[in-house]
Amino acid sequence: MNYSADKQSNDPAYIRLYRQLREDIVSGVYAFGERLPSKRLLADESGVSVITVEHAYALLLEEGYVESRQRSGYFVIFRVEEGFAGTGQNLYAEEKMEMPLPQGTEMTFPFSVLARTMRSVLSDYGESLLSRSPNEGTSFLRTEISRYLARSRGIAVPPERIIIGSGSEYLYNLIIGVLGRDKTYGIEDPSYAIIEKTYRLSGVDLEFLPLGKDGLESAALKSCRAQVLHLTPYRSFPSGVTASASKRHEYIRWARMGRYLVEDDYESEFSVLKKPEDTLFSQAENDNVIYMNTFTKSISPSLRVGYMLLPEHLIPVFRERLGVFSCTVPTAIQYVLAELLRNGDFERHINRVRRAKRKELQTYRRIR
Repeated sequence: MNYSADKQSNDPAYIRLYRQLREDIVSGVYAFGERLPSKRLLADESGVSVITVEHAYALLLEEGYVESRQRSGYFVIFRVEEGFAGTGQNLYAEEKMEMPLPQGTEMTFPFSVLARTMRSVLSDYGESLLSRSPNEGTSFLRTEISRYLARSRGIAVPPERIIIGSGSEYLYNLIIGVLGRDKTYGIEDPSYAIIEKTYRLSGVDLEFLPLGKDGLESAALKSCRAQVLHLTPYRSFPSGVTASASKRHEYIRWARMGRYLVEDDYESEFSVLKKPEDTLFSQAENDNVIYMNTFTKSISPSLRVGYMLLPEHLIPVFRERLGVFSCTVPTAIQYVLAELLRNGDFERHINRVRRAKRKELQTYRRIR
């Protein structure tokens, strides 16, 4: 072992330890089925407390890299081979699909905060809000999204690679325009109905890939004809399936052969994990993942605002093919969203909902 809590980093010690362990698991230092060091041994080696190690192991457990076996410790369930399902105890993996979503006001963005921000933006920016937005979206909003993703999702991307649009359906059409109608697009089966309808209306060749309990079935993925794979790794609708850590890496390997992944990251901000879900975009190394998200669930569906992150080499293609299309989100709305991101109100809301969901999960576990 060679673990240390690098004190030069601003991240908590358990996050730094978690990342080192995750890297060793993914790279094969700890093979499938191998037992991780005991918490006390790892604490002594890394110079941190046993509680810090427990937190790091809890993250690996929640994300599906390891499983806990009673009185035996933690064992690796991540592996490169296809078609695996763990056999040990992973309560989060078993419960996250059954866990009811909070209802009522818990998920609702505070109207008073939204109204206050709208008044502030109108007062501060005045008639400039009547100006036409740049085709990709305003610099203000794209910059604040870039900063938010860097500090909260581990995604480092410059504002120039962020495209703003009026909701998912509009962005789906932009993606088709960038990647081309000559490709076969693979989607999950079942999937959100609007995804299928949008691709069908665009006239592209569509392939349906069946979902298993931890993501797309490996055999179907291996034999599919698609060059583009549209995925909702977190809580796919309507199945509720969340892709396991092994499955996410399988998707990334699939896309290495000149293919693309479209990561539809709807609702993942409200995960009950102690840290945000890892995205395919942040894990892939081949610049072939298009990441997209919206403010529909996190603020309000009435705003109709979404965004996507394009691979760097696709930015010139976007400008050549779609640069003439105007941004479909009013400048004033973009400034309101940017201000919510800038002043921290957006993240405070996300954290409040996540705390409520974790509390609800604890209650759910107690009554089972």
